[in-house]
Amino acid sequence: MFNRNRCLRRLAAITSIALVAGCGVLSPGSSDDEGPIVVGTTSAPSTLDPAASWDGSWELFRNIYQTLLGYPNGSVTPKPDAAERCAFTDRTSRTYRCELRPGLKFSNGDTLDARAVKHSIDRIRTIGVRGGPSGLLGSLDRVQVLGEREIVFHLNKADATFPFVLATPAMSIVDPDDYPADALRKGDEIVGSGPYDLRSYTEGERAELVRNDRYDGIARRKNDAVTIRYFKDSAQMVESLKAGKTDATYRGLAASDIVSLEEQGSEGGIQLIDGTGTEIRYLVFNPKDPWAGKRAVRRAIAQVVDRPAIVHKVYRDTVDPLYSMVPAGLIGHTTGYFDAFGRPSTSKARKILLDAGIDERVPLTLWYTTDRYGSETAPEFRELKSQLEGSGLFTVTLKSRPWKTYEAGYRAGEYPVFGRGWFPDFPDAENFIAPFVGQENALGTPYREPRITDDLLPKSRGISNRTAVVKEFKEAQRILVDDARLLPLWQGRQYVAANEEISGAERALDPSTIMTMWELDRKTSW
Repeated sequence: MFNRNRCLRRLAAITSIALVAGCGVLSPGSSDDEGPIVVGTTSAPSTLDPAASWDGSWELFRNIYQTLLGYPNGSVTPKPDAAERCAFTDRTSRTYRCELRPGLKFSNGDTLDARAVKHSIDRIRTIGVRGGPSGLLGSLDRVQVLGEREIVFHLNKADATFPFVLATPAMSIVDPDDYPADALRKGDEIVGSGPYDLRSYTEGERAELVRNDRYDGIARRKNDAVTIRYFKDSAQMVESLKAGKTDATYRGLAASDIVSLEEQGSEGGIQLIDGTGTEIRYLVFNPKDPWAGKRAVRRAIAQVVDRPAIVHKVYRDTVDPLYSMVPAGLIGHTTGYFDAFGRPSTSKARKILLDAGIDERVPLTLWYTTDRYGSETAPEFRELKSQLEGSGLFTVTLKSRPWKTYEAGYRAGEYPVFGRGWFPDFPDAENFIAPFVGQENALGTPYREPRITDDLLPKSRGISNRTAVVKEFKEAQRILVDDARLLPLWQGRQYVAANEEISGAERALDPSTIMTMWELDRKTSW
């Protein structure tokens, strides 16, 4: 539902920030005696080792580790970070060469050289965490070291998206002396080369970041220290923000809190920045389950689910319905599920089941995580249960777990149907299809679809002009819709709430919706 007054308030707030900053009335500055900037989120890391993570842990990694390539402010294409220069050296996009900046050091003083880069990439594949980032390296054949500063990536097939892969926090460079080649690093300390050093870490509670004086890269830090606080839900996080104990929030704001902050406007002393987002929520069906494994059951569920009702009733129109795995705003987006199923219809769903010989109520167990995607996750799944059972075609049981055990469960194939969220690794339609298909994927649930993995994706990766791959991505999404193994529900927006003394929040989200803490600053006095 379009709320004109809400949009005008939002526009006025953002415009006033831009005008004041542009006139020079406020100037950036930081002072050690003011203490660290405190940022709240409901998305706590599941690990501190990049080789194990293909999830929201990247939000911390982006700030404490370094990658060969990164995203300077305002850029949607990767640029050299730890590298001084990188480029394909052939016309087939199969040989990619990088040269490191001279004199790079890890936070402990050890040398960061080409050997460390090779070690960091190789260990991801050697360790091979199920559902981990090794799935991003499917096109990599081998890594070659040429001297202390030069690395060459030899690919087994053309892959124009490989620079985007190298820019993901999964490809963070780690110290070979501290991170084993064949096992994950244990403990609550890290050795990185990013903009910040991790001074202390308490799992599920906080991460204290301080400026890494040995850092040499593209980040231009506007503060000396940031403390990230991990909250269980949005209510606690917003209460902390209003009480002045937290300076900003960047993930996990509940819809009710967003609407409340918008209605308060500047009177509450809090600014709310609303931007286009590419995060998505979707359901995953386990093909080994006796019911979820049936195509007719999945398609009947797709026919019943009412996305606009979820968006309006649960999320209060702070998100948008999504009818394909590729979100709106990216080249290759379609409305495949709407085109195939139209509006929700119990009669059409019943016919799908009857045509498959299913004339009984289908029992389903839907799983969700309690502490990963925000406070609306439980109400969202209650709404899904209500819709499915309201059709008279399904009997639904809801179950949930905290993220750590939840993640282990779906990787082990325990759940018939489960909810997942996806924050893009990089802003390309490829990243909303490739991670979910193939033997090794981000879901830990093998999805063998040769037409996509062996034909359409390889074709698209051979095309460096990403505007020319629409045909391949549309066909891939048609296949996904027909199979209905993945059911997209909604697409989010980016909301950052911060007190009025914080500047830079509107610049701090990179193309993969990760907050770059170095953009945040405290405004000086008038």
